[in-house]
Amino acid sequence: METVQRRKVTIVAESILEDRLLGELRALGASGFTVMDVRGEGSRGRRTMDLGGRNIRVEVVAGVALAEAILAHVADHYFEHFAVIAWVDDVEVVRGDKYA
Repeated sequence: METVQRRKVTIVAESILEDRLLGELRALGASGFTVMDVRGEGSRGRRTMDLGGRNIRVEVVAGVALAEAILAHVADHYFEHFAVIAWVDDVEVVRGDKYA
């Protein structure tokens, strides 16, 4: 089976940002994404439903240029004022033409 190298951008953010963030991902050119509700603890402390806060995890598989554009956008628009973290992984995907 042939695979193609792409990048997977992962963003963990406050759930209040979901609609805004997903709209911006579409505008940047993401053809799809996966969104999950998640829990955890980081530098800004624990965020749980009991305290009124939730987090989402968004994953986008993209080419190098789009992955870099997404990371730059998230850093520029969210890091200063929101509990957000983002990272990128190299991935091998089947049907790589879907993520061109």
